[in-house]
Amino acid sequence: MSSAGTALVGFMFLALLGFLLTGFPVAFVLGGVALVFAVIGLVFGLLEPGFILLMPDRIYGLIQNELLLAVPLFIAMGVMLEKSRVAEDLLDSMGRLFGPLRGGLGFSVMIVGALLAASTGIVGATVVTMGMMSLPVMLKRGYDPALATGSIAAAGTLGQIIPPSIVLILLGDVLSSAYQEAQRDMGITAPDAVSVGELFAGALLPGLGLVGLYLLYLIVQAIFRPKSSPAMPPADGELFNRQMVGRLLGALLPPVLLIIAVLGSILGGIATPTEAASLGAVGAIFLGAARLGSGRNWPLISAIAALILVLGQSALIGPATQGMPLIFAFGLCAIAGFGLFLALWRLWKAKILAPVMRSTVRVTVMIYTILVGAALFSLVFRGLGGDHSIEAALANLPGGTTGALITVMLVMFVLGFFLDFIEITFVVVPIVAPVLFVMGVDPVWLGVMMAMNLQTSFLTPPFGFALFYLRGVAPDSVKTGEIYRGALPFVAIQIIGLLLLALIPELATWLPAMLYNN
Repeated sequence: MSSAGTALVGFMFLALLGFLLTGFPVAFVLGGVALVFAVIGLVFGLLEPGFILLMPDRIYGLIQNELLLAVPLFIAMGVMLEKSRVAEDLLDSMGRLFGPLRGGLGFSVMIVGALLAASTGIVGATVVTMGMMSLPVMLKRGYDPALATGSIAAAGTLGQIIPPSIVLILLGDVLSSAYQEAQRDMGITAPDAVSVGELFAGALLPGLGLVGLYLLYLIVQAIFRPKSSPAMPPADGELFNRQMVGRLLGALLPPVLLIIAVLGSILGGIATPTEAASLGAVGAIFLGAARLGSGRNWPLISAIAALILVLGQSALIGPATQGMPLIFAFGLCAIAGFGLFLALWRLWKAKILAPVMRSTVRVTVMIYTILVGAALFSLVFRGLGGDHSIEAALANLPGGTTGALITVMLVMFVLGFFLDFIEITFVVVPIVAPVLFVMGVDPVWLGVMMAMNLQTSFLTPPFGFALFYLRGVAPDSVKTGEIYRGALPFVAIQIIGLLLLALIPELATWLPAMLYNN
């Protein structure tokens, strides 16, 4: 590669970072920078004209990618649970259960955050919901504002590492392409792929371990700084009794069963991520309708309809029920379809369905537009020889593979102070991942490491999005500096979790190996 090509690649990357920091829409920055430097490369003979002809094929390949269909479905599932106030019921019940304990409100926020992470995966919805419901109560009960805001922001970011996660789906698509490219560079004619199911399985234990570290920190705060997280005395008549147990189970079981159905079907190999996401979206519709229903029998009817839907789907495509008569299978699906129609009608009358669809379309279009821009940027970057520059730079670092991996993680961590996880996933990962794979890094382990690293981008000041979401719903009495100060210990905990994962790769590789016989 010529020195002029190397210089042009460097200017291209610097131009990207500079325009991103101006606040201009990310998708148009990516596509615009790519087109400008493509023209420059063509004029000076540094870019082959054939690369420009690949742009339509690259965009078409993104649109027809079935895996990415899981993104809008999981978004719809999360938004539905948030808009129909299923999440609020869960948070309220957990708060009543743990509130009388010292630090109990913080425990309930963290546990509910983990459950919402596994059922919604949307950071903004989780942070806003918990911020509006829990923060005023925590402040009223004498919680330290920094600890309260830090707990809520950290709990909201768990959706980035606990599956099913939008980050893991996007990373799975990018890493699979990079892994296949690296294998072809090594002369392997039939390259393997990295499945999203493997990433989900790999992230499960580290995600739960991170929840455990958060809870441990809250326990330490409650012991050594009791005034920072005092107990909340139970209200009159709200002692732990059968009624409270019933309320807790009523709020807890529906989302937990939905999580088991979605995540279990993926990890068990019963359904692809896209199929499981469709099941989750339909299940969220039933849960939302049940939450808004006025009759006592409505939750039971919706639950039966959801069960019939699962049985009907299994009867039609599942190997376990191949002997079932086809007419019976279609009958189950017809009953489930009628139940789905009733659920959608109830949500429409409650004016929930339209906002859910608008939010889903808005977020999905944003992600796909960024994805198209990133694909163009990556294509031009490779056409100018940027991948060879990155490969040479990482190969010449001291420490070999370990030094290259540490450098990549540091770069992603620093970029997280200024960029969103989507930009980092679509711009940085396709450039560095093939090089690391050629150097022998395990793809599942690398994917989980990157996901946990990207999670910090939501908490790191000054541009952590979880901090922005929380600032928008926090009362004026809570200063922005307190929100930043409360987030820093949880950023440190995330770094500790990342170091543990780096030192013990089996945390991410053991479960996928058990489930998929790798």
